[in-house]
Amino acid sequence: MVKKINYESLISKKALSLKPSGIRKFFDLATNMKGVISLGVGEPDFATPWFIRQKAISALEHGKTVYTANAGLAQLRFAISDYLKEKIGVTYDAAKEIIVTVGGSEAIDLGIRALINPGDEAVIIEPCFVCYAPLVELAGGVPVTIKTMPEDDFKLRPDALLSALTDKTKLLILPFPNNPTGAVMTYEDLKPIAEILRERDIIVISDEIYAELTYGIKHVSIASFAGMKERTLVVNGFSKAYAMTGWRLGYLCGPAELIAQMLKIHQYGIMCSPTVSQYAAIDALNFGAKDVRKMVDEYDARRRWLTNALNELGLKCFEPRGAFYVFPSIQSTGLSSEEFAEKLLFEHKVAVVPGNAFGASGEGYIRISYAYSLGHLMSAIGEIREFLKKL
Repeated sequence: MVKKINYESLISKKALSLKPSGIRKFFDLATNMKGVISLGVGEPDFATPWFIRQKAISALEHGKTVYTANAGLAQLRFAISDYLKEKIGVTYDAAKEIIVTVGGSEAIDLGIRALINPGDEAVIIEPCFVCYAPLVELAGGVPVTIKTMPEDDFKLRPDALLSALTDKTKLLILPFPNNPTGAVMTYEDLKPIAEILRERDIIVISDEIYAELTYGIKHVSIASFAGMKERTLVVNGFSKAYAMTGWRLGYLCGPAELIAQMLKIHQYGIMCSPTVSQYAAIDALNFGAKDVRKMVDEYDARRRWLTNALNELGLKCFEPRGAFYVFPSIQSTGLSSEEFAEKLLFEHKVAVVPGNAFGASGEGYIRISYAYSLGHLMSAIGEIREFLKKL
C-alpha cells in the first residue's frame, strides 16, 4: 500500500501563508474570457524598439549565448554606470557596485534577503507594488506599512516616516514613481526624508523602475543626496522604459560592501541574467533615448485624456505624474474594490485591478493602466460609463 502524500505538511509555512497576487488573479480571469478589454497589466503596448531587437538577433547569430560574469557583462555595467551618472547624478563603480539582475523584481529580492534578519522591520509605503511585503515576510522580516493619502498627492510625509521607525527598522522601501498611484517625489519632497535617514543605520531600497516615465517633472533619486548613496540600493531595469518586459533584465546598484553579499545570493540562485538580453540592453542605454521620449509623449496624451474621462464619470482621480497608471477612487459607488472589479469584469468585460491588491490602504480604489492605445481606453471608458449608470 502506498501512503498518500500530505503536501501541506511538507510545504513551507511561509509559502502557504502568502496570498496570490491580486494583479494576476484578475489577469488570469480576463485571459479565460472572450472579448475582454484589459486595463490590468502594467506592460507597454509598444514593441521593443527594432534596433534593440536587431542587437539581440546579432548576438544570437554570432553565438553569444554562453554564461556571462555573475554580475553581468562588463560593457553593460559600464553603460549602466554612465547612464545613472547622467540621469541621477550618482556614479557607481561598474566592477563593484552594480549587479545585472533578472528584472527589477530579482533586484528587490536580493536587497531584502541580504539585509533582513528574522524580526527586522521593513517600512513599506502603500499603496505599492505587490511584491515588497511578501518578500520581507519570506525573509523572516516584519512589514511596517505607511499609508499615503490623495490629499498629499500619495507622497511620503516626513512625520509619517518618523512615526513608523523603531530600533528594529532595517529597511525603507521607497517606490517612486509609484505603482499604482503614479505619484512622484520631487527634490523638495525627498530632502527631509534624506535628513531623517542620514542620522540612522537604515538602508533604502529605491525602486526607480519608472524613472524614465515622468510627465512635466524631473525624476530625482534619493541616492543623489549627500550621505545617501552609502545608504541606498537603487533598483531599475529595462522593462518599462524600453518596452522590454519579456527580456527579464534589471539592475541593482549600491555600496560595494552590500553588493558583494547580494552577488553571492545571485550566484547561487540565478548564475547570471539572460545573455542575449544583456547585449540588447547595451544598445538600449546607448541609443534608446529618442524612442523612450516618443513612448513617454504617447503615455502623456493617454494620461491626460484618461484622468479627465474618469473625473467626468464621477470617479475622483488623482493626476499621476509618473509611471503609466491612474488610481481612481470608487468609494462613491458603495462597492468594495474587489466587488467593483468583479462586477465590471463579468458584466461589462473590462478588467481592472482592485486597489486592495496593492495593500490594505488601496481599498476604495482601482488601478487602471494606460499602457494601452487611446482607442482601447475609449472603449473601456464607454463600458465603465454604462456600468456606473446601472449602479
